[in-house]
Amino acid sequence: MIQLKTIEELRLMKQSARLVSQTLGMLAKEIKPGVTTLHLDKLAYDFIKDHGAEPAFLGYGGFPASLCISPNDQVVHGIPNTEPVKEGTILSVDCGVFWNGFVGDHAYTFEVGEVSAEDKKLLKVAKESLYKGIEQCVRGKRVGDISNAIQKHCEKEGYGVVRELVGHGVGRKMHEDPQVPNYGKPGSGKVLKDGIALAIEPMINLGTEKVKFHNDGWTVTTLDNKTSAHFEHDVCIINGKPVLLSTYDYIYEALGIKSDEEKAFQLDF
Repeated sequence: MIQLKTIEELRLMKQSARLVSQTLGMLAKEIKPGVTTLHLDKLAYDFIKDHGAEPAFLGYGGFPASLCISPNDQVVHGIPNTEPVKEGTILSVDCGVFWNGFVGDHAYTFEVGEVSAEDKKLLKVAKESLYKGIEQCVRGKRVGDISNAIQKHCEKEGYGVVRELVGHGVGRKMHEDPQVPNYGKPGSGKVLKDGIALAIEPMINLGTEKVKFHNDGWTVTTLDNKTSAHFEHDVCIINGKPVLLSTYDYIYEALGIKSDEEKAFQLDF
């Protein structure tokens, strides 16, 4: 059952989502060749705890860390370790917090040093598809409209859209109804209503859409070992329109990037 949120609840969710955004912004300054993902995880843990919140991923289903950090061909759920990150890596960092009774869940794929033109384009298209999906998060539309917008944008560029892993509702729990696939038919799925809150998260592969699940119970890689990109925003519907709860502004400020991509989805509430 979909749990629609009140404006008061969405305000609390926005605070949780923004703390995740601030965490990713803090990490953006630290992500460089030679850093270990375990070090990044410790930084995130300390930052979240210092703000009076709890890392939502730590212990969730037995997950051993505060961040899911997935380099190159890892799609999602990578476990932080002591191996230094190499120049040219693309690094998905997925973070969650539990604060004010609500979960914030947010991800960005970073470039580590200079990455290939091929990977730059993958990241660009994958992030564009996230906003294509968010555009469809409108009262009266359906989940399939979000899914199809993401799929169409990525597949026209020849990229694989992961099937086995999906976005989801978010709120007092990490995963709520409905599931939000990154592929599907327009006009299908649950109807979108005011008060819905979703974690929309395209997982887009340079090659095949097929993935491999590893024996550690978490790590997921592309079947052909080509790179994968992952972006995620928390979004809700207010007055019939999509409104971002999370933001990449802290990342962009840290990296010196200018962007107005979120302008259409911002609302002071």
